[in-house]
Amino acid sequence: MKTLLIIRHAKSSWDSASMPDINRPLNDRGKKDAPAMARRLINAGILIDRFISSPARRAKETAEAFAHESARKSKDIEFVTELYHALPPVFKKVIAGLDDKDDTVALFAHNPGITAFANMLTTVRLDNMPTCAVFAVTGEAEHWQDFLAAGTQFLFFHYPKEASED
Repeated sequence: MKTLLIIRHAKSSWDSASMPDINRPLNDRGKKDAPAMARRLINAGILIDRFISSPARRAKETAEAFAHESARKSKDIEFVTELYHALPPVFKKVIAGLDDKDDTVALFAHNPGITAFANMLTTVRLDNMPTCAVFAVTGEAEHWQDFLAAGTQFLFFHYPKEASED
């Protein structure tokens, strides 16, 4: 069984209008939300085998927070250039190329592609994947290259502000 965690980067800063988009860092809320969401996964017993991220600074910092909370190092994160503003076909290609020894993989990326991809995986539909949201699916495939074709089941969808909406 394989588990895929699709994670949108945490809230980023717009303080400098002249800064290139790829270099935007997390803002204070993002720096708080990323480790909190990582701890939420850990507390639910979800251990991530592989961290894969867009190289954009905000995605990188989010992945680093998740890795740190998981007692892993930044060097354990694989950066895939194509995940920067990726569309669903790129996500599919990245997933098909994952190492079969990894059972739980976290992909860190951006909207609008991440929402579009999440909406392709199950019958659960999202209007928008909020920052630092985690959309999780599982599948019975032994090999990642068969994961999407074998069918996935919705596991959960969590985001930082949901607790305050109760």
